[in-house]
Amino acid sequence: MKKLSLIILIFAVPALSGCAKIELASHFGKKLSGSPPRSKGYYKVGSPYVIKGKRYYPSVDYRYDKTGIASWYGPNFHGKKTANGEIFDENELTAAHKTLPLPSIVRVTNLENGKSLIVRVNDRGPYAHGRIIDMSKRSAELLGFRNQGTAKVRVQVLEPESRMVAKAAQDGQDTRGMEVAMNRPNYQAPARTAYQPTVTPSQKPATYQTASLQTPAPRAIPGHQKGGVFYPDPVISEQAVQPTSIYVQMASFSTRENAMKFSSALRNQGYAPPLIQPANVGGQDYYRVRFRADTIASADKLLDKVLNDGHSRAIIIVD
Repeated sequence: MKKLSLIILIFAVPALSGCAKIELASHFGKKLSGSPPRSKGYYKVGSPYVIKGKRYYPSVDYRYDKTGIASWYGPNFHGKKTANGEIFDENELTAAHKTLPLPSIVRVTNLENGKSLIVRVNDRGPYAHGRIIDMSKRSAELLGFRNQGTAKVRVQVLEPESRMVAKAAQDGQDTRGMEVAMNRPNYQAPARTAYQPTVTPSQKPATYQTASLQTPAPRAIPGHQKGGVFYPDPVISEQAVQPTSIYVQMASFSTRENAMKFSSALRNQGYAPPLIQPANVGGQDYYRVRFRADTIASADKLLDKVLNDGHSRAIIIVD
């Protein structure tokens, strides 16, 4: 099995007595000059919306775990507002998603090279070619796909962390930078019992405390400045990942008979015979009608064709 890489960020902060406040994580990328103005944003799920004729349904989904194609965005949006009111910084560890709550915490793993990174979702998108997530420029760099523009990825919601930042945002906390702390090697996920707010007598916004963010002793860390911001450099370790394939999935059925009928209809429209692949999801059997694609570019081309032919439910899948 091919050995690939897992990316981890390490950093150090001054030692604290007792429990460290969650909000301290937002200060690790210390702002100097030349970076966009700051806006802490707000919590948002949102109502169903339509983009290019397709309806999307934002929802709270802590079981979200999907594979697909990631893209990245940066220069044209740097300094502009995100969907939850923050100011987008292309050098931070953030991402855009079509339906997850803002903010959410997700782990994104590049299935082509094994690099993995925890990022904070604070924006909506992407809407081109069935992409499942849009990474900031810096996140794409760390995941190793900035130059080629896209990559096969797995996106997993981290439930305790997502609940934590959601609660913090709802109570007026600034959640920017919390994802940085979650990438360090000795990071421990917060317990659900740690989400109780502590309000000061002056009624300042609540802060959140948890033993999971106790910090190590101060130490020098490798890093660099970019756009007036200090960012810790990644430390690379290796892990093995399974090879994956790209498919354009036309539909999924609960019975093989319906899948066969749909397959015949596709052949009558001039398509090559599709694959019919069984799957079990949550104890329910499904039969997926798919076309295999050799590359992301060929999958994009095929998806455009089938969408233009009226197959509006077609999506790109990585398995």
